[in-house]
Parts: sequence; C-alpha cells; structure tokens
Amino acid sequence: MSVSKQVRTTISLPATSLSAAKRAAKARRVKLSTVVAEALDLSLREQQAKDRAKAAFARYQRAFGGFNQEELMMLDGIIPEHRVSR
Repeated sequence: MSVSKQVRTTISLPATSLSAAKRAAKARRVKLSTVVAEALDLSLREQQAKDRAKAAFARYQRAFGGFNQEELMMLDGIIPEHRVSR
C-alpha cells in the first residue's frame, strides 16, 4: 500500500468483520486502520483485475466470435491443459 494523505471517516462494519480486523491488527501490532486500509486496497485491486479480465474476454469474443465449449472449460480450469484432438 502506498503512503497517501490520511482522511478520517466513519463506516459501519459487521461485528464479525470488525472483531477479525481487530485481532489481525493486534497480532501484527499495527493500527486497526492499517488492517482495514490494506484489506480495502486488496479488495479493490482484485475487483479491478476481474473487471479487466471480463473486458478482455468480451473484446476477444467480439473479435473472434467467442470460445467453443472445450476452450471455455479450459478457461474455467475444468480441463487442466489443452488436449490436441485427432
């Protein structure tokens, strides 16, 4: 996480999430706000990566007419490696 300007705000969290974050902060000996900021940053980066992957998939489908069933299964990890059909 990069260092940036700190801004105070109030948020509502599920009690279980807050408890888990407090335990993590205590175990790591960091502030609760550090744990929450890192978790939020990670979640946002993961969502951005998913959004980019969806956009790339859509562009591929538009350009090449999509995937066949075997290719979709490979993308989903159902088929671990490409098998050459003979």
